[in-house]
Amino acid sequence: MAGRDKLFIDTWGWICLFNRRERRHRDVRGHYQNARKQGEEIFTTDYVLDEVNTLIFKRIDFETASIAFETIFRSIDEGYLQLIWVTRDHFELAHQLRVKFRDKPDISFTDLTTMVVMQEFGLTEILTGDSHFLHVGMGFALRP
Repeated sequence: MAGRDKLFIDTWGWICLFNRRERRHRDVRGHYQNARKQGEEIFTTDYVLDEVNTLIFKRIDFETASIAFETIFRSIDEGYLQLIWVTRDHFELAHQLRVKFRDKPDISFTDLTTMVVMQEFGLTEILTGDSHFLHVGMGFALRP
């Protein structure tokens, strides 16, 4: 569907969405539900889900974490969520960003791959709490 808004969900967004103890849980949940209702195209990557899997099983009980991942997988299967696999080209471009942003060592490599993927797919809005997406001069906007 041409012209739909697009949203990338970062690790922080997924964690806040599924962990009720996160300070911004209600805001993120409401924002995600609104994006779904509006028919926005929602994206994430396998690298982001790798981080989410590692962190969510540390932060919440196993049952709730398992349900979170079942929900993510169902969203992919039903076409609500586009899962983008990081390729060798993405990896290499992310490494170039690592070199370019040598003054920003706190940006994770996963976030660098996210920036590459977002540029490739014409995504500017990201559901994240990571302000460094604003500090790289690539035109990204944070939600919520």
